[in-house]
Amino acid sequence: MIVREAVAADAPAMAEILNQIIAIGGTTAHESAKSVEAVLEDYVAGADVLGAVVAEDQGVVIGWQSAGLWQGEAHIGTFVAPGIQARGIGAAMFAMTCDLVGRAGVRIIIASIRADNIPGLAYYARLGFVDFDHDPGFALSDGRVVGRVHRRYVIG
Repeated sequence: MIVREAVAADAPAMAEILNQIIAIGGTTAHESAKSVEAVLEDYVAGADVLGAVVAEDQGVVIGWQSAGLWQGEAHIGTFVAPGIQARGIGAAMFAMTCDLVGRAGVRIIIASIRADNIPGLAYYARLGFVDFDHDPGFALSDGRVVGRVHRRYVIG
């Protein structure tokens, strides 16, 4: 596996992974599929993107991570292809993400995680993110209240 900065040509594979995760449900607050163009703008090349990385195995993108500005703060998202999570792929991408975000002058990264996303909560805790806020009333568009946990990581 190699980890490298994401480029525009990675957007189709990134969208495919994200949309598979959205379709499965339960681990992302995203509820609607995203187009390749939206992934490119929101996570790779848009004005608010601070850094994006992909993990590849034998030339195939198997995961990606992006940090960008949202409401004036640096937020992170991590997506690994279904069936291969919890194998260190996300952790492998995190060092490069921190480097890219740090070069942009950012010192704090925020992860907002669905409170019912036990694997996601465990992943960000393993990386060293700590809770700083909770939104127990966070609801999905269908009205299900799933809550949200906000965690932060201080670079360096």
